[in-house]
Amino acid sequence: MKRLAIPLLALTLIALSSGTAATWSSSGGADALVVKKSRLQAFRSCGELLSHVKGHATRLAGPWGIAGEAAQGRPAIGATPAAPGRAAGTAGVDYSTTNVQEAGVDEPDIVKSDGARLFAVAGTNLHSVDVRTGRPRLLGSLPLRDGWGHELLLHGDRLLVLSRGQAVEPLPVGARTSIAPLPSGTILTEVDVSDPAAIRVVRTLTFDGTYVSARLVGTSVRVVAASSAYRGLEFVAPTQPGTQGSRAAAEKNRAVVASSRLANWLPSYVVRQARSRKTTKRALVQCRDVRRPATFSGLGMLTVLTIDLDQGLQPVDSDSVLTDGQIVYASPSSLYVATQRWADRPVPGDPAVERQGITTALHKFDTSLRTRTEYRASGEVSGFLVNQWALSEHRGVLRVASTDTPVWWTPSPRQESESFVTVLEERSGKLVAVGRVGDLGRGERIYATRFIGDVGYVVTFRQTDPLYTVDLSDPARPRVLGELKILGYSSYLHPVDGDLLLGVGQDATEQGQVLGTQLSLFDISDLRRPARLHRRTIGPGASEAEYDHHAFLYWPSASLAVLPVQAVASSDGGVGQWLGGVIGFRIGRDRGIVELGRVTHGAGSSSSPIRRSLVVRNALYTVSELGVKSSDLGTLADLGWAPFR
Repeated sequence: MKRLAIPLLALTLIALSSGTAATWSSSGGADALVVKKSRLQAFRSCGELLSHVKGHATRLAGPWGIAGEAAQGRPAIGATPAAPGRAAGTAGVDYSTTNVQEAGVDEPDIVKSDGARLFAVAGTNLHSVDVRTGRPRLLGSLPLRDGWGHELLLHGDRLLVLSRGQAVEPLPVGARTSIAPLPSGTILTEVDVSDPAAIRVVRTLTFDGTYVSARLVGTSVRVVAASSAYRGLEFVAPTQPGTQGSRAAAEKNRAVVASSRLANWLPSYVVRQARSRKTTKRALVQCRDVRRPATFSGLGMLTVLTIDLDQGLQPVDSDSVLTDGQIVYASPSSLYVATQRWADRPVPGDPAVERQGITTALHKFDTSLRTRTEYRASGEVSGFLVNQWALSEHRGVLRVASTDTPVWWTPSPRQESESFVTVLEERSGKLVAVGRVGDLGRGERIYATRFIGDVGYVVTFRQTDPLYTVDLSDPARPRVLGELKILGYSSYLHPVDGDLLLGVGQDATEQGQVLGTQLSLFDISDLRRPARLHRRTIGPGASEAEYDHHAFLYWPSASLAVLPVQAVASSDGGVGQWLGGVIGFRIGRDRGIVELGRVTHGAGSSSSPIRRSLVVRNALYTVSELGVKSSDLGTLADLGWAPFR
């Protein structure tokens, strides 16, 4: 898209774009491949854009507003990781960074460090902590007055705080009608941390739309957001019961749509300078910078905003698509946004008719240039994705793991679920499926996925946990090599020590009833015969690492895995009260999974769950809402404590 000289960003969520897709028969035969048209089309003028949205909105207008547009996509919960160790920061200091999916692609999190300073969000405050000596010391704090769900990205002396504004509560899946959605917003705050004892806000960018996720490569940040449609339109509801009242309300709502202006459909933004308090308000995106799928996909807008942190908060590029998005994955040179239907959108001409065959659309953007993001292609796969780990780009192709039923699905004898791994390749503006293997986990759904080089690891679960190894060396002929069935499941997989894979998840009975957090160490040296070498159960409870990989730490030089846990039993089988903290484990083929020690913040009712762990030199730092504690890396004995005030 064109470069921008003014801040922009936005999106709106609403529908699913139709993409180039390749579908096979359930047998997975390539002869059943069907390719659908999915190249996005740009609007040639504002008039064309307004005519498009008003035409579809009029057909969908009903007695309660816009039919079908309330079933918004639910936010997703939460490849080879960047090896913790030296990174851009304090020279000569070994320290861990955020546990991310792809090396060189940083992800937003509640804690960031450069080996000398640690920045953490606790509640509505941002704190800076000195971590140079092994004993943490609080340097400064900054209230985050607006928004919630704050996340951080750090580059040099600039910290970017990404916050969500007012939340949008979606109606239940399958909802047919709605009044206008509640307003939502996203706040980007640029913070100068050159003096960690006096951190200060430089400027903020507030825009219409819900923050989805972001990625940082070098100095370039790509922010993905989705803005709700038809802002400022006042729809009515029936004032009297019966058909006549509904008919009258629908007519009024169609009139509201007919009188709408471009400003009701395009999001806007406001930039505020912290010192001068000067504000600037403009449209977030220009009409010619908006694309749409060939098939109607809703009235919202998905936007990828590009910011160069060397230039501050000023956006340098923006790309928008008339669709929504829930899952973001990025490689060093590409960014993908997945659009999932949690309930099929109605046919525009007849809102009472449901579409069949739920799919996930995928949109690819080229991010190889520092100050430019370029839309490349779209496609789709059948079913749903569990999270960002279901996507992986390798040697120019995209691998996608999906299940043909949603996460809340309850199996029935008449309809068995099935999972797939699909390989897609960019061809002339389309993501074309070139290979697929199916029949994974019949009657189950995917709980965890990890792609490492030419191999995919897929965990499905209902009562037992099959771990599949998938050979992806030939994109056109992916094939299952091995399968291991065990009780319980892993919801996060992490490679350790070459040919070992550590799984974090839940133990379970033969009937599939979960029993508590479990670690499993798998031998993947023979992909045809994966084996579980060791397991460690921690007792009733759960770990944040099961659904958020940022909470997990693995420090290779010490073979140390650190896991936040909230449980109520000791790992030795004794009865006790474990309100929350982290457990450190030494991991190895021969030693197995050996507990090194535990760290807690506070005691009893005054304790606080530990959210993140990181290593700086020879100390382990743990972060909670209460403060930062340092522990000896070899024993986990306490070294120091810095409370947040």
